[in-house]
Amino acid sequence: MDDNAALLKLAPHFNQQWAMAKWWEDGLAEVATYNAERVVYDKVRRFEYTLITVKEEFTPQYNVKADTLQRPDLFPVMKVNQFCRIETDQYPYHYLTSLFFRRDEPIALHKLTTSSQEWCGNTFKAITDEGLHYLQTYNSYWDGQGSGERQLRRDALIEDALPYTLRSLRFTRKPTFRVVITELQQTSKATRPSYYNAQVKVESSLAADTPEPAWRVTVALAENKQNVYWFAKKYPNVLLRQTTWDGRNMRLKSVRRYAYWKT
Repeated sequence: MDDNAALLKLAPHFNQQWAMAKWWEDGLAEVATYNAERVVYDKVRRFEYTLITVKEEFTPQYNVKADTLQRPDLFPVMKVNQFCRIETDQYPYHYLTSLFFRRDEPIALHKLTTSSQEWCGNTFKAITDEGLHYLQTYNSYWDGQGSGERQLRRDALIEDALPYTLRSLRFTRKPTFRVVITELQQTSKATRPSYYNAQVKVESSLAADTPEPAWRVTVALAENKQNVYWFAKKYPNVLLRQTTWDGRNMRLKSVRRYAYWKT
């Protein structure tokens, strides 16, 4: 099965029109803040994690947000920024990941950039859709990595994208299906990523799990590697909670819509 066919096979489980709702056309961004945890240097670190979701117009010439709408070749995307600052005993870690999806394609990633900064160095990775495959370019401070590029499978979902992509599931059908998932890219290293042959299962959440009615989405990546995501049942299906096998846990603290770039 080729990559496009594999993604098309997933389509019945997702609402391709999820991001086409007028909800996203008010010019504002959804800014969700979470109380989060992540294990760094074998200790649980607590911090705030921010997810920003907003519609933008992209220019194919540079594959970035357009400064002007007065051109005929623009196309709409959904941008998801993931940012955090994590304090450790010695120095802070900073992560910023930006994901972009064509507005009518919540499954297939269009572009990803991710960077990490801490006192030992900085690392940058980018993934772009080349049609038949994804192209990853990278620049890392780690020995044996340095800078380079490689092809990645296009028939896979990206683990970093799951908090967005899973929002578009056809929850009421409670689907269960298998999908290839590329491992997390929000790290300081640039090794060739592994792929999981994962199983996704949707069910109603227990009332005690979340402060409002929610869908519980279990992603079994591999044996002893399970992520769970809770999404609000009401649109726009905000991520309420997350737990992962490696300790990246989050609970929603607040969510609002505003033009953060004007303040």
